[in-house]
Amino acid sequence: MIGIIDYGAGNLLSVKKALDYLEVKSKIIHSGKDFNGVEKIILPGVGAFKEAIVNLKKKGIFEKSLEWLYADKPFLGICLGLQVLFEESEESPSETGLGFFPGKVIRFQNKKVPQIGWNQVYIKKDSPLFSGINDSSFFYFLHSYYVISHDREIIIGATEYGARYPSIIQKGNVYAVQFHPEKSAAVGLNLLKNWVTLC
Repeated sequence: MIGIIDYGAGNLLSVKKALDYLEVKSKIIHSGKDFNGVEKIILPGVGAFKEAIVNLKKKGIFEKSLEWLYADKPFLGICLGLQVLFEESEESPSETGLGFFPGKVIRFQNKKVPQIGWNQVYIKKDSPLFSGINDSSFFYFLHSYYVISHDREIIIGATEYGARYPSIIQKGNVYAVQFHPEKSAAVGLNLLKNWVTLC
């Protein structure tokens, strides 16, 4: 069973529809209590950094998510769900992220924001996540901020939009992507299927 975290601003229904299409069982996680019986977690993301963190704490999901991450249980962050895994964001300087990964989130400076539409992902490291997916494949992006991290070991995919930035990160069983696989047609569904299988 896959749990999809609902913090009030995520694109959880489109993620659930994608999992339904793949014939993968899932349920919505509304509070910390809903983690029971779940084997994998997806944290989808649309919205603001501060709002996401505040709602995760309010629903009792913030601490449960940290426990899950540090236990190296299967996890997939999507878009804002990637950004909140880091320590801080320029979008909300007063709010601290989950801090599972070192680094910060900054706003695009040299390109139109938000970045909306299809862009390429360049594979940086071999991973079962890329099974059946070619290097430089196009995925659907929608975001105004991106991650800077000095830990190169966690970066397995990168994208260029005014700057080259991490668009897929991984440490153990914890994965996160800056794009929206659930909106990325066949290649996105392939990536979701790979994640479900490898985890």
